[in-house]
Amino acid sequence: MRIILALVLALTGLSAPAQAAPSLLPLTVQNSSGRGDAVYLYVTGVMNGRLGYVNANGQFTAWSGGSIPPSPAPDVSIPGPGNGGSRTLQIPLGLAGGRLWMSFGQKIKFFLVPGGLVQPAPWAPGDPNRDILFDWSEFTYDNGGLWLNSSQVDMFSVPHAVEVTASNGTVKRTGQLVAGGRNRIFDQHLALGGDWARLVYNRLRVLNPSKGIDAGLFSGSYYSGYVSSAWSTYGAQTLTVVPYENQPTNRFTCRTSGGVLNCNNASGGFVASFQQPSTRDVFNCDGRLAAPNNDVGAISRSLCAALNRSTLGYLHTQPTTNASQFYTRSITNHYSKIIHSNMVDGKAYGFAFDDVGHFESLVHDPNPRSARVTLTSF
Repeated sequence: MRIILALVLALTGLSAPAQAAPSLLPLTVQNSSGRGDAVYLYVTGVMNGRLGYVNANGQFTAWSGGSIPPSPAPDVSIPGPGNGGSRTLQIPLGLAGGRLWMSFGQKIKFFLVPGGLVQPAPWAPGDPNRDILFDWSEFTYDNGGLWLNSSQVDMFSVPHAVEVTASNGTVKRTGQLVAGGRNRIFDQHLALGGDWARLVYNRLRVLNPSKGIDAGLFSGSYYSGYVSSAWSTYGAQTLTVVPYENQPTNRFTCRTSGGVLNCNNASGGFVASFQQPSTRDVFNCDGRLAAPNNDVGAISRSLCAALNRSTLGYLHTQPTTNASQFYTRSITNHYSKIIHSNMVDGKAYGFAFDDVGHFESLVHDPNPRSARVTLTSF
């Protein structure tokens, strides 16, 4: 999902265009939430390999100090706009792995260790931010332009839309919920009952199942039967993976032997083996579905997307890009299904590789003039 530029470029076959990007990019936060709470903003990221924060004027400062156990970080909050207002920040060129954090009513509590920032983890019972209403958007801004996305990979909490304005004035926007979408997301999880209902915390947030497992709220064996069935399917049936959209003839064929899914290239040469992933591996797209920046990773991304969308074992060419075929079975990622169904354009980051097939809530422009994050109605 998260914005891993090298991998995005490799999978799409694009190259970052050379350009003279503005040294500071204006990013406006518009508060259309309808709430009267004070809003606090934070910008964090990596510059020249160092973790740090950015002030409203775009000045980057590396984190320093920190201890074990973690010690409180300095207050680097930026006063946000009141309801109906806006605040423009400056984003420096070269900031990678960036996050724009936004909180309502209370400031986020950040902590430092010697290596940098300890990010909030409200799915952990002892996290001091557990009862704070907050969320974040993710971005990278470099000579290839701006990549900006809303993210639900860890949780859903604050509804917000993201947009970028190109140098020619064209605006791209995504992340907008349907009317009443926030309440619908909570209500639909509660209606499912069981583990899915337990992902809702005080209507402050809904945890992604990956975090629900970590918090002891969601079954670590949820996907076990489905994964076993899918792997068994390819003992007799060939799975074809076509992961590079601009290279449709670059195909991999996979068959299961001894409980392991083995994939070969078009010449019959061995490329990768995949043991059955755990439920946590599926929701996180990690572990046995880890995706390095090569052919192995390209196949893994396709497998993880197909498992989350419950198409693997039923559709034998992956990835499929027909969204009507996603999430149609009882064992599926209902969290991602619910998030997508409540977005105006159907785009979301319901799991880490939701960008397979371009279903992610991402805007990108190689020559941005400005960006905007709108805190939308609750």
